[in-house]
Amino acid sequence: MKGDHIGEFEELILLTVAILHGEAYGVAIKHALKEHAGRTVSISAVHAALDRLDRKGFLKSWVGGATTERGGRRKRFFELTNAGTAALAARRETRESLWDLLRDAAPELSIEGRPS
Repeated sequence: MKGDHIGEFEELILLTVAILHGEAYGVAIKHALKEHAGRTVSISAVHAALDRLDRKGFLKSWVGGATTERGGRRKRFFELTNAGTAALAARRETRESLWDLLRDAAPELSIEGRPS
């Protein structure tokens, strides 16, 4: 179905939201992507992806309380939905299937760390 597909960046966002488990908001996601995926991204790119994933039903969000360190502004937190978890599982299954096909079709291209 159209809209169910997630790209590589959206996959990273969903995984990061899951890792941050209840503490996922724009800036935290941006920092986690840098630390764990080596990706330097703009906060605008993070927010755009979060909005897309929310519209697709892969995330749900809520607004937290105002904080003094943010000048009284509130954070928008994100969490995976069941559909988001299913989208990640489907993406992983597709990747693993392709890796298995590569291993079977061209074992000389096997990449270290993958079973042969």
